[in-house]
Amino acid sequence: MAGRLKAISIFILLSVSGFSQTGGNDVYSFLNLTHSALVSSLGGSNVSLTSRNLNLAWSNPALLDSKMDRSLALNYVNYFAGINYGLAIYSRSLKEAGNIAGGITYLNYGSFTEADASGNITGSFSASESALAVIYSREIDSMFTAGINFKPVISALERYTSLGFAVDLGFSWHNRQNLISAGIVLRNMGCQITSYAGEPAGNTPFEVMAGFSARLKHAPFRFSFTLRHLEKYDLTYKFSESELNQEKRAPEFLENMFRHTVAGVEVIPHKNFYMSIGYNHQRRSELRTESKAGGTGFSWGFGINASVMTIEFGHASYHLAGASNNVSLIMRPNLLYKKLRN
Repeated sequence: MAGRLKAISIFILLSVSGFSQTGGNDVYSFLNLTHSALVSSLGGSNVSLTSRNLNLAWSNPALLDSKMDRSLALNYVNYFAGINYGLAIYSRSLKEAGNIAGGITYLNYGSFTEADASGNITGSFSASESALAVIYSREIDSMFTAGINFKPVISALERYTSLGFAVDLGFSWHNRQNLISAGIVLRNMGCQITSYAGEPAGNTPFEVMAGFSARLKHAPFRFSFTLRHLEKYDLTYKFSESELNQEKRAPEFLENMFRHTVAGVEVIPHKNFYMSIGYNHQRRSELRTESKAGGTGFSWGFGINASVMTIEFGHASYHLAGASNNVSLIMRPNLLYKKLRN
């Protein structure tokens, strides 16, 4: 029993802080994971892009619009140490009533060996977390849209479970030429309804994000700039003497400012193909090693677009020890059915 309780304590710690880069005080931090291959390739965060990509509605519910009508998005991420996660979502346009989408996201920690206090193996157990997504958006006028995403959550770590919910509120804007767009999101407002083992209820990973994207009119480039954790000023910390020395060389204000920013650029030589690259300074600052940073914090990807299907791939470097690979498939079954009939 002691071994089991120790193992469960480890997984509670993982669910609380394993994926958070700003501390360990939140539950359901898996809600911050990046599913979309496009968003992953642009640095991991984006709330401003406007396109037919249904996955963007998870990042900002206000980005759900009528162009995504009857789209189905499937996402899979091969993460680290046998962990994997994904997202499936489907959308419909209600014309004058707005747009809706529903889906589910999951995080699978895998299977683990169970042992008693003496180290005797007694079996195995699993750990996973999941959340539903119920998204609604409505155009305020031809340039402004508002949206909401309601996310009931269930977390199951061996025989311990927790229930809760989170809500995203988002707003988006784009100019009439659709060359410039912007967005702001209040993410993961909610609470833990039931805790794992009677401990005090934790906080959901609340975050305020804002950003803008701009596409050049006469060149195949689109730039995106995103600000993260606007609700928290100081994202810096000091772990070692080398970092203390580095912060003496670089003013703390500038270092902290860059940790709030994520930048990305897309190269779109044709409407059916894009390449992208991104940079996340907070990820690079927190996960680099003292001796070598390598490609930590950088990401890249590409996508192939067709009328009935979009295939995307994103590669994000988290550490010298490894990277994540995101695969996204966005299908439009109604268009495929029409083509097959014809």
